[in-house]
Amino acid sequence: MTMVAYQNCFMFIIFFSFLCYYLFFKKPSGSSRGFDDLPPSPPSLPIIGHLHLLLSTPTHKSLQKLSSNYGPLFHLRIFNIPMVIVSSASVAYEIFKAHDADISSRGPPPIDDSLFAGSSSFISSPYGDHWKFMKKVLVLKLLGAQALERSRDVRTDELERVYSRLLDKARKEESVEIIKEVINLTNNSICRMIIGRSCSEENGEAERVRSVASESLALGKKIVLGSLLRPRFKNLVMLLIKKEIMVVSNKFDELFERILVEHEKKQDGHQETDLMEALLAAYGDDKAGYKITREHIKTLFADLLFAGTDASAQAAQWAMAEIIKNPNVLKRLREEIDCLVGQGTRLIHETDLPNLPYLQAVVKEVLRLHPPGTVFGRISQKGFRIREFYIPEETSFAINVYAIMRDPDYWEDPDEFKPERFLQDSSRTVEEEERREQALKYIPFGGGRRGCPGANLAYVFLGTAVGMMVQGFDWRIKGGDKVIMEETVLGLSLTMAHPPKFIPVARTASPLTSKCS
Repeated sequence: MTMVAYQNCFMFIIFFSFLCYYLFFKKPSGSSRGFDDLPPSPPSLPIIGHLHLLLSTPTHKSLQKLSSNYGPLFHLRIFNIPMVIVSSASVAYEIFKAHDADISSRGPPPIDDSLFAGSSSFISSPYGDHWKFMKKVLVLKLLGAQALERSRDVRTDELERVYSRLLDKARKEESVEIIKEVINLTNNSICRMIIGRSCSEENGEAERVRSVASESLALGKKIVLGSLLRPRFKNLVMLLIKKEIMVVSNKFDELFERILVEHEKKQDGHQETDLMEALLAAYGDDKAGYKITREHIKTLFADLLFAGTDASAQAAQWAMAEIIKNPNVLKRLREEIDCLVGQGTRLIHETDLPNLPYLQAVVKEVLRLHPPGTVFGRISQKGFRIREFYIPEETSFAINVYAIMRDPDYWEDPDEFKPERFLQDSSRTVEEEERREQALKYIPFGGGRRGCPGANLAYVFLGTAVGMMVQGFDWRIKGGDKVIMEETVLGLSLTMAHPPKFIPVARTASPLTSKCS
């Protein structure tokens, strides 16, 4: 019996070794073309490749450390996926200048036809007719300058609501979680801008939206990990989480189908006014140049709501932490706002932002040090050369935004919080400033044609939210603790590992309003 057991064990080891080779090491035919010209790479391990190099610290910091040893352009292998890492502004500029169209698709591809993991998402869709149509509608109805001007009253109203809640907290001497307040601001504003009303707290709709968002982020991590494996092993992983994918997809569908039906009942032939009505009109137009489906509309709503809400809220939390940690910044910022708006006259307004250069500089510096997304990905649609290296077709790119915006070649004291660096310096020549901007040194919302189309809206949210909190309140840290600026990555955003709780103290005896007194 002992001999049989040993033989069975030996046969299992042999079988498992062949299986690992087939799944992880055997290269597809033709895949070796150009691999000899890839950028430099650190030593790898069997099966997992370079995965172990990314586990000890947050991924963006691990990649930044590797770039100091292997240069601004290097490549890794995560399981079976080759990946090229870009970590400097100059390399990013060369790639986007010459090959923007070639790397304008994002991966990984959809894993099935479900609403959550299918091909309908605007954010992850390939660069093509669907993405171009959706972006055109977004700019026209939601994110362009004219669209933002039309929806300004919505955001003003929601900002005043947040101010009133903070004022109530101040009266009760209760602590505040900045991130939750800004989530309410962005969530309700985006809902009203898209569908003409906010998500209701009374009937539990807002909580369902937040719950689906949380489940989506957790499930997204599993999908990303599974997509890195070879096709056969990836299919096994996806089979194991298929039920979870369908549960989240069904929640998506139920939530957003109800909203679509509500809008369809309201339509009576009048001209569409909000984004949802414009999309429904395109959906019902048989002569439309590009035909969209109900799934396209639902996933676009999800993309806007979840991505926009999380990114702005995390950035606002970082902003208040940096401002309170740096009293000189707080003093200068408050003086600028009080001088323009007044301390006890009215609440800061979007139209004030162009006349508040230091506030704009603070927001930009926060996004430089703490970008919502630390790394953004692209897929090369065809092979090309960059410097002395060859990048094969269908190679994954990881643009390390975090490292680029702390590149010491372009930023003085790159790890220091210095909003002054964004104020116009008359000593610089126009040519020098243009060269610095061309180098893609500042890309908190990505770069190229696939850069985030909602960047202008994010600047508005951050400028008014931070401005309101600085103008209306003094802030104390609950328990007298210090602000700890340690980072972690939650979902897709860079967040604080130890977010402080602040206690607001009203600066005026009478509440501020958005209207001039």
